Amino acid sequence: MSFPKNFLWGGAVAANQCEGAWNVAGKGVSVPDVITNGSHTAPRRIEPSLDGAYLYPSHEAIDFYHHYEEDIALFAEMGFKMFRTSINWTRIFPTGEEEEPLEEGLAFYDRVFDCCKTYGIKPLVTISHYELPYALAEKYNGWTDRHLIQLYEKFCRVLFERYQHKVTWWLTFNEINTSTLYTGSMLSANNIKGFSGSLADLADRPQERFQALHHQFVASARVVKYAREHYPQFQMGCMIGFLPDYPYTCNPDDVLETQKHMRMVNWFSSDVQVRGAYPGYAKRLFRENQITLQTEPGDLEDLKAGTVDFYTFSYYMSFCVSTDPGAEITEGNLLKGARNPYLEVSDWGWQIDPKGLRYSLNEIYDRYGIPVMVVENGLGAYDTKAEDGKIHDDYRIDYLRQHIEQMGEAIDDGVELIGYTPWGCIDLVSASTGEMAKRYGFIYVNKFDDGTGDLSREKKDSFYWYKKVIATNGEDLEG
Repeated sequence: MSFPKNFLWGGAVAANQCEGAWNVAGKGVSVPDVITNGSHTAPRRIEPSLDGAYLYPSHEAIDFYHHYEEDIALFAEMGFKMFRTSINWTRIFPTGEEEEPLEEGLAFYDRVFDCCKTYGIKPLVTISHYELPYALAEKYNGWTDRHLIQLYEKFCRVLFERYQHKVTWWLTFNEINTSTLYTGSMLSANNIKGFSGSLADLADRPQERFQALHHQFVASARVVKYAREHYPQFQMGCMIGFLPDYPYTCNPDDVLETQKHMRMVNWFSSDVQVRGAYPGYAKRLFRENQITLQTEPGDLEDLKAGTVDFYTFSYYMSFCVSTDPGAEITEGNLLKGARNPYLEVSDWGWQIDPKGLRYSLNEIYDRYGIPVMVVENGLGAYDTKAEDGKIHDDYRIDYLRQHIEQMGEAIDDGVELIGYTPWGCIDLVSASTGEMAKRYGFIYVNKFDDGTGDLSREKKDSFYWYKKVIATNGEDLEG
């Protein structure tokens, strides 16, 4: 159960959920900038009018833009070897269509990466993490239009040239497989043109989702191929939102339905990005969902030439799959599923399944045989200060301990696991609900759901615990 000597311990955030400074130094409007806050019971809204009656949490978030030096110093104090973050497209190209990038935006990320280098922290950069320029969603209906491929290529070439000596590890798209789900319409911004209202009312059009996904596949493959030709030192990876399923019963119908669900949600996208071609089962998937992909000559060759070097994924929970329409349903990340009676749930109703992480790692590595990272994992919970003014988040420590133990078991099983960056290493805005109350971090940020707070940072008990975990390379997991 020993972790590799050079294991990449760290943490993860996304620009739109932490940076703030949404209109500073020429930054343009991104899709998250027009989405209001919500709650566990009230869905977020798309309100492009930027009506002052609404709260837009990405506008300030936790103001990482002005606090990055303090925050990275805290990450270094914990001993981070890697910091996963993303680049806000509109900080570089405000509408996505400018001929020249904004120097102010490029310089900001120079400062962030230089700060990481000072502490010996390797950046893991997600190029597109749900941060599409809103202008592209309005003009082109997002990734539905293949014109976005060349705009994304231009964006990536600017990033690669600028940061070639500062960033080695890159992910092309965050949780690219969300476009196989009904939630993908919003996350890939392919169905919000002209829309205003509750996200719960956003129409789902599978044809558009999968067409948008094809364009993302081609864009990803082209930039991976470009990086391999021009920057051979780069490591280029995919990122999947992994949602493992178990058959609810041993009824063969449940088993077959589980296999079908695993293929569509968990394997489809990475089969394309790792193996370089659409899988055989895609034909039936497309036929049964009335999907007809529009491709151009060279697309399939691009997919084959642009396969990734390593595989990364998020893991929060598992589901059961049942063909019984009366099965109890539970909430989850990105979608819902049948309730597993053997598992406990979080404050937000997400099932807690540490052994599911070991299962997932084994399945992924058996299928692909390339290095793997867990780049999101964590417990969103209500954190309250005790009488001594501190945050004693034993529940988070317990959650992470169990998952790290299972990563150790997977390594012992033979998985080439090379890194772990728990999600929201510092409190940030929840992507699903827009809340601050749903906290993941080792570092508490005094920012609240009504927009108030002085943005000061405080160390939770989990901060000191994770510091010890890293210092002992996963050997000491005691609280």
